[in-house]
Order: sequence, then C-alpha cells, then structure tokens
Amino acid sequence: MRCVTVTLWANPSGTTAEVLMWLMTKYGFYSIVQKRPDEYHVRGRERKDIENLVVGVPLPRAEIRESPDTDYAVRIIVRKPEVLAILNFLGENLDYSNFKDKIDRTSDQARKPYHEVWHVLADALGSYGRKPKNF
Repeated sequence: MRCVTVTLWANPSGTTAEVLMWLMTKYGFYSIVQKRPDEYHVRGRERKDIENLVVGVPLPRAEIRESPDTDYAVRIIVRKPEVLAILNFLGENLDYSNFKDKIDRTSDQARKPYHEVWHVLADALGSYGRKPKNF
C-alpha cells in the first residue's frame, strides 16, 4: 500500500501559518488552505471536482458550499484528518505515468487548461534541458 504523508504545521512563533497548495489531479483542480487552526478549505472552481473528492475519499459529512462572490466558487470545510484522507486518496489512486495524457482521457477534466499551465511553468522554470525564460 502506498501512502502520502503531509505535515501541516504552525509557524515557530506559535501563531497559525497559512498552509497553501494547488493540486491538479485526474479528479479536478483544488486549492487547499488553512484558514484557522484545524480548519481547512478545500476549494475548487467547479462543483464536479469537489464532488469527485466527496464521493471518492469518501467524505460523507462534508457540506459542499457554493458562492459566486469568492475566487473559488465551490468548497468544503474540513479538519486535518480529512485533508490527510484527501491527500492519501489522491496518492493511492495515482495510476498513470504521464499526467497530460491521463487528463486527455478523463472526460470531466480534458477541457481544462492543464496543458497551458504546464507550458507556463516549463517556460518559467525550464524543461527538457532548456533554461527558464525571463518573464
């Protein structure tokens, strides 16, 4: 069994540090942030992406919240154990050797701009032996 372990922490002064991550997966695009101690918002731009997690993990007590007034229109609010369960679910279900090819074959993800994001990062950070471009 493969397991993904992520440590979520507070900064050395003892105040809560915001933990932030973007995840582009075959289940959807997510932004996970820590808003308060043991309160994490798993955010998405599309309801289907959040539904994929709620059903797949599963997260039976998660309430999907929608708001047109926020950067990420759809979210669930969970505690640390649920964040770790989400990350473990994503790691356990990693079943491809090429993300871009997998996305092209995943019906509810294929139309998303993952390839464009890849190109922006490749240009900014370098790829295939090319040096980063200066932006």
